[in-house]
Amino acid sequence: MRVGFIGIGNMGWPMSTNIAKAGHDLTVFDLDAERVKRFAAEHHCRAANGLAQVADNDFVITMLPTGQIVRSVFLDADGGAFAKSLRPNTLLIDMSSSDPVGTRQLGADLARFHVTLIDAPVSGAVPRAKTGTLAIMIGGNDKEAISRAKPLLSTMGDRLFETGPLGSGHAMKALNNYIAAAGYTAVVESLLIGERFGLDKSVMVDILNASTGRNFTTEFMIKDQVLSGKFGTGFALGLMAKDVKIAADLGEAVHLDAPISRLIRERWAVARDRLGATRDTSEALLAWNDELKH
Repeated sequence: MRVGFIGIGNMGWPMSTNIAKAGHDLTVFDLDAERVKRFAAEHHCRAANGLAQVADNDFVITMLPTGQIVRSVFLDADGGAFAKSLRPNTLLIDMSSSDPVGTRQLGADLARFHVTLIDAPVSGAVPRAKTGTLAIMIGGNDKEAISRAKPLLSTMGDRLFETGPLGSGHAMKALNNYIAAAGYTAVVESLLIGERFGLDKSVMVDILNASTGRNFTTEFMIKDQVLSGKFGTGFALGLMAKDVKIAADLGEAVHLDAPISRLIRERWAVARDRLGATRDTSEALLAWNDELKH
């Protein structure tokens, strides 16, 4: 397959690596030109000098920080170079964590170029991106397009879920990350409360993992990333805050009163603003602990 990949950051690098390893004809693009050159040399693929070169492919994948950036890349950046260079029937796959409402609008706007957009965000973070074992949530209005995309998506993930119409994959991804963020919030607040009362945080985690409080945070993050001080999940705090906001905003868009989602949105915004958007997601505890001291 002739594949263009836009955005070779923490996740995009290993994901596109697996595409190259599968033998596909790959072209990569990123704003970091040196990173693009290094990737192309390492994986024997093409380094695009601009968006127009990426558009000339059967498939184009985006793995970018926000849906607004995806929209800009597809329609506006460099004087609309990407859209002007598109060929009819090119399949665009947004694997970013984007706003589902915006994704539906983007799909409609791209239709005039006779191309199809599907959304296919992922879960599993950097470790599973490296092993090609991501969970991928696929939304789209064109079943044939989804079928075309699956062999390519299978190079990056081993669990592919069809979630429904365009935007539904992004909705599912945001809701998943909201649940993960809510779990993390509850766990670290419990640890901070327990520590003030005199409990040992490590012992608390052991008890939680043997009890009904066990969740992803207690099993895989607290000891390995937080108590160790490693703080190296590879997922930026600002991105988690963005995903939680997407989930809470989606609740409001469908006119559902979801007060916990609003509270979690607020807590992660506080962590992002106190520590900075580029800090690791696992560091949020530091912001809330610091807040309690004041």
